[in-house]
Amino acid sequence: MTGTLVNTAAIVAGSLAGAVIGSRLPDRIKTIVMQALGLSVVLIGLQMALSGTRPLLVIGSLLAGAVTGELMNIERAVANLGERLKKRLRSDSSTFVQGFVTASILYCTGAMVIVGSIRDGTVGDPSILYIKALLDGVASVAFASSLGLGVAFSALSVFVVQGSITLLSSQLTFLQEPAVIEAVTATGGLLILGIGINILEIRKIRVGNLVPALLYAILAAMYI
Repeated sequence: MTGTLVNTAAIVAGSLAGAVIGSRLPDRIKTIVMQALGLSVVLIGLQMALSGTRPLLVIGSLLAGAVTGELMNIERAVANLGERLKKRLRSDSSTFVQGFVTASILYCTGAMVIVGSIRDGTVGDPSILYIKALLDGVASVAFASSLGLGVAFSALSVFVVQGSITLLSSQLTFLQEPAVIEAVTATGGLLILGIGINILEIRKIRVGNLVPALLYAILAAMYI
């Protein structure tokens, strides 16, 4: 669990630093920072999505995941959790929930989450999660400077997701198979691309409802 604990702490620290910085920045600076972040997230998503060699598998997983996630209304559930946290903290931030949802999905999507957590749990090697912690911490500074402290609470999502994978790692080593990693990376890249589109306000995509696509991608890579 060492890697997950460090990752969680990095997100909280980065978010606190970003919130302090953001409170001193004019709105026009916050806007351009969010646009730069949006473009960066789009680039990362495209690179991940285009790394796959089985586009039909990814497309099929995305479509199946979209239907499943919409029926379950996952994004609404995550947003409701964000709203409860906001009320508990008596925050008046208009971007609290957006920061929580955006960061939670971004930080819990990708191959580093799976591979890093499994390696931490099986062989006690948290190095991948340390690298992820650095990346997430830096990203949290930028996100929190514009979206506020909601970003900090995405650390709870990371702790639950990565911690669960770490604790169950001995039963999940099959997730490190190259075909599975490729499918998760490519599918996760499309989800991250969706986050970038949301940040740029091009069109609202309910990315949270696409998360089941990752499970379908894993199953498809294993059995097809």
